[in-house]
Amino acid sequence: MLKEFREFIMRGNVLDLAVGVIIGAAFGGVVTSLVNDVIMPPIGIALGQVDFKDLFVLLKEGTTPGPYASVAAAKAAGAVTLNWGAFVNTLINFIIVGFSIFMMVRLANKLHKKPEPAPAAPTKECPYCLSSVPLKATRCPQCTSELKAA
Repeated sequence: MLKEFREFIMRGNVLDLAVGVIIGAAFGGVVTSLVNDVIMPPIGIALGQVDFKDLFVLLKEGTTPGPYASVAAAKAAGAVTLNWGAFVNTLINFIIVGFSIFMMVRLANKLHKKPEPAPAAPTKECPYCLSSVPLKATRCPQCTSELKAA
């Protein structure tokens, strides 16, 4: 059983998948930081000095009546909130990751694209055996008949 497991783990597909998961997790961390630390602060400033991930709709007051300054304060008071700011952060995160993966797949497809075959040389038809013959040929390779020069 240990031998089978070792063979399974050492397969190329499993190793590729493991590398992809590890790189994907690291890439996800970078994108999360990009969204939370670079993209959202200017949007928060534009919305009036608000931390964007703290934007929420209060559904039910907690034990301590509101207003609550942040989602954490609302949760500490036992309030029920709809955290639409955090959802928008996650949505932007998803869009950036999806677009980045799309661009990488697009690049990989361009690199692996098979070259198109060269166009076939112009041909003419042999009047005797009806086979295809290069345009500049003076004899048919199939029946060896003499052909008129084109």
